[in-house]
Amino acid sequence: MKRMNPVICLLATVMCFAGPGEALAQAFPARPITIVVPFPPGGVTDQTSRLVGQKISENTGRPVIIDNRPGAGGQIGANVVKQARPDGYTVFVANIGSHAINQALYNKLSYDPIKDFEPVTCMIITPQIVVVPPTSPNKSIAELIAYAKANPGKVTYASQSVGSGGHIAGEVFKSKDNLDILHVPYKGSAPALADIMAGRVDFLVDAFLTSYPLIKDGRIRALAITADRRSPLLPDLPTMQELGYSGYDVNPWFGIAAPAGTPRPIIDRLNAEFVKALRHPDIVKRLAEVGVDVVANSPDEFSAMIKSETARWGEVVKASGARVD
Repeated sequence: MKRMNPVICLLATVMCFAGPGEALAQAFPARPITIVVPFPPGGVTDQTSRLVGQKISENTGRPVIIDNRPGAGGQIGANVVKQARPDGYTVFVANIGSHAINQALYNKLSYDPIKDFEPVTCMIITPQIVVVPPTSPNKSIAELIAYAKANPGKVTYASQSVGSGGHIAGEVFKSKDNLDILHVPYKGSAPALADIMAGRVDFLVDAFLTSYPLIKDGRIRALAITADRRSPLLPDLPTMQELGYSGYDVNPWFGIAAPAGTPRPIIDRLNAEFVKALRHPDIVKRLAEVGVDVVANSPDEFSAMIKSETARWGEVVKASGARVD
């Protein structure tokens, strides 16, 4: 009688005692992982996902595919992942818009940020910068406010999309001073910044990562930062708090979420891979150079964060009066 390979026997024994999720996690990833980004290429979400995805690919030996699905305030990308097989191979870049703001902003949302997703980890938090065209006559927040009051209905502010951090930052700015200004949503930071540089819109509240290089090159002008402290990269740039906007820390965050029903062992395996990549010294250094803070927390911590942020921004959206049909 032919004897069985002892290694095969051991693996068979392990598989018998392990649950389905644990067995899958032991072999994960066995094929490419797809990260669905709800914005077009070029923005902070896309750049961070590509940077982290490349490191995960190096660590696991498996490709990581970035699938850009912009539009509808993140709903297009969210629904792709909501409907995906819950096996850990298709994940979503959950963010302050898709998972904290949209519930209060949209009258009808095509997904439930809590019920339809399993949090994996919050990747990063980035402050935002209020920027204007290089030719703008406004060289401070006070001048921008005065200009808007003197030109009711004529001042425009861009955002990365409906429901984005930039959108809500603009709404807070608008409501605090009772300004009559017009929201112009784009599909991501890149096209919004292009129109700021060209002077087609009056101001934008954008992520530090995407704005900072353009500020350094003089292609856009910075007026203030939304963080609670000044950035060492732009030490002369005042915070919105310093300028009298208390509670104006609209700092977008971006994380990873899997479809609801993904087994916890797979969630934990995903968390381990993303956290390992995010905490790599090269990644931390490259993100710090553009003013981005790495978070890399646990699934439970990210879950609690989403719930807390949903409650916080729900109140802000309600107070601003912003709604989308």
